[in-house]
Amino acid sequence: MAETKEQRMARQIYEQVGGMGNVDSVIHCMTRVRMDIKDNGKVNFDGLKKIDGVMGVVEDDTLQVVVGPGTVNKVANEMVSMAGVRLGDKIPAGKSTATNSGRSEAEKQAAIKKAELKKKNNTPFKRVLKDIANIFVPLIPAFVGAGIIGGIASIFQNMITAETLTGENWLTIVLVLNIIKSGLFAYLNVYVGINAAKVFGATEGLGGVVAGIIYLPGMLVDAPLTNIFTGDPMAAGQGGIIGVILAVYLLSIVEKSMRKVVPDSIDIIVTPTISLLAIGLVTIFLIMPIAGAISSSLVGAITWVLNVGGAFAGFVLGALFLPMVMFGLHQVLTPIHIEMISTQGMTLLLPILAMAGAGQVGASIALWIKCRKNKQLTNMIKGSLPVGILGIGEPLIYAVTLPLGRPFITACIGGGIGGAVIGLFGGIGATAIGPSGVALIPLIANGKWWGYVVGLLAAYAGGFLATYFFGVPKSAMEPTELVSYDADEFDAETIVD
Repeated sequence: MAETKEQRMARQIYEQVGGMGNVDSVIHCMTRVRMDIKDNGKVNFDGLKKIDGVMGVVEDDTLQVVVGPGTVNKVANEMVSMAGVRLGDKIPAGKSTATNSGRSEAEKQAAIKKAELKKKNNTPFKRVLKDIANIFVPLIPAFVGAGIIGGIASIFQNMITAETLTGENWLTIVLVLNIIKSGLFAYLNVYVGINAAKVFGATEGLGGVVAGIIYLPGMLVDAPLTNIFTGDPMAAGQGGIIGVILAVYLLSIVEKSMRKVVPDSIDIIVTPTISLLAIGLVTIFLIMPIAGAISSSLVGAITWVLNVGGAFAGFVLGALFLPMVMFGLHQVLTPIHIEMISTQGMTLLLPILAMAGAGQVGASIALWIKCRKNKQLTNMIKGSLPVGILGIGEPLIYAVTLPLGRPFITACIGGGIGGAVIGLFGGIGATAIGPSGVALIPLIANGKWWGYVVGLLAAYAGGFLATYFFGVPKSAMEPTELVSYDADEFDAETIVD
């Protein structure tokens, strides 16, 4: 039986990262296969980048191989299937795949040195970012699905209010759509708590319970608990996502410490009880008030910057977001988006940051026109542009603009121009996170979708013009021909456990 494209990519990725035995675990996001690598010195980064179907490689604390939307799910599932585990699970020691990278000793030593430098740069801040990404990446599909459903409900509700739609049936449809959407957002703390427990090494069920405490279930409305710092009544959900992450992190410390001293015979009774009681009290009386103040301050500060900075703030945020995506730092903004949605009903950041991807679209169209004789480049643009328009920017980053250098900078300028337009209009927010680009239009709050569309068009135009006149390297315009690839030349029997 012929090897599929995804099986071939999974096998070749394992080969270039030093074999299955050098991989601790595999997860994925919307476009990237993410691997925890045991020994970075065994990774052939150049070989990874040359695999047919790989659009780029991010050499971070977690090794990230960009393969594009749709493909990423299949490749990651093939990789864990080969290892006999589930996504995110630890790959047992002793698992291996046949590898024959053919690297010279000099290349091997260079890779080792590179890995040593990376290890030195493995700062606590980067480790925090990695943990945040691992908590929220599994929830991205849920954000996309629930967000779009909520956006459709908002559109229908606006049409009902305007009496464009009438009748009880439409009210029922809106109600049902909102119920489906609330399946995520009403209990988001619990989902985040379970994922955080998995990342921090605590019991996942306990993480969910600790997160649920923040909803203050069972508290009487007419006799609320009080904030020990201010004396004000406490509110359910106070502290939000930031409080959940902090509480579950402390839970992991307490639980691990307990397991070191509690006898195995009573561990199942003592450890979860004491851990839950201790962290529950800390969560209610310390974390919720403190995290609530932090969350409110963050949201207030960002809102103030956008209100005061206007177009300038929008330009800076829109221009700098692509480098953040490139380094995988954009995940740190997810809790801020969610907190803004929880407190204000929308995130003012997301529409501005979405302009970065639009700038890339404009830059890529300019490259397509000026580099039409470069068949390899234009073929990659044709494959990456549709998902770029829908807001998934990594394929364009790693396959098109970043390898060429200057187009990446001019794409950032286009994103800044779009961000400036959004900032100039002001008050343009999204009711959910996940989608970007054109797909974000239905989620723009308060009927200001037109302002977002104008921003998109400005970013497209800015990225196009900046790239067309200043961002096209001469080497990119040189003629090239497509190189065909026959996946059937490989046999599935070459995959060895």
